[in-house]
Amino acid sequence: MRPSPTGLSEAPKATRRPQVAGLLLAAGGGRRLGGRPKALLDFRGRPLVEHAARALLDGGCAPVHVVLGAAEDDVRAGAHLPGCVLVPNPDWAEGMGTSLRAGLDSLAGTGAQAVVVALVDQPGIGADAVARVRAAYASPSGLASAAYGERRGHPVLLGADHWPGVGEAATGDRGARAYLRRHEREIDVVDCSDIAAPDDIDTPEDLTLLD
Repeated sequence: MRPSPTGLSEAPKATRRPQVAGLLLAAGGGRRLGGRPKALLDFRGRPLVEHAARALLDGGCAPVHVVLGAAEDDVRAGAHLPGCVLVPNPDWAEGMGTSLRAGLDSLAGTGAQAVVVALVDQPGIGADAVARVRAAYASPSGLASAAYGERRGHPVLLGADHWPGVGEAATGDRGARAYLRRHEREIDVVDCSDIAAPDDIDTPEDLTLLD
């Protein structure tokens, strides 16, 4: 307790936790999987998109926006995504860059100071990795990336000051890659190799990751 001007004791003010949103890119159509949308792949009896969204929520992100594209109606009907904002991306077939732009645009005005970006097709990444990357937040001008050995990957934290530049650079399937390469020296690298695996599902052979 600290004394107030009146001589009475005042409780210290609670430190406000910075608002770090979550953004899940889940619009892909699974072209190399024979047209099976990745969001709807079965993982432990439920659609994979539920696992990825829960990782962001349980990792401390709020709000959590989920970008949908391929089979959007089926995902909305079949996946249970409480606490998430579903963001349509009618241009999903043009590449992941369109989903990243749609997601960042949807976060405008939410008050978020940063966002943790995750991909729907990485079942080995859970809430622990999200929380560790989220904890790297320092300011709206910050950047952070999970690392697995010598390889950087998702989740990625983007301070709000970077969103316009990321959106401008996000074309095709590159997402934020080109922008992050230009700002490599500013990235806070967060080792997650002890708590997560970055393997993604691209081909039918990769479906063993869901076992």
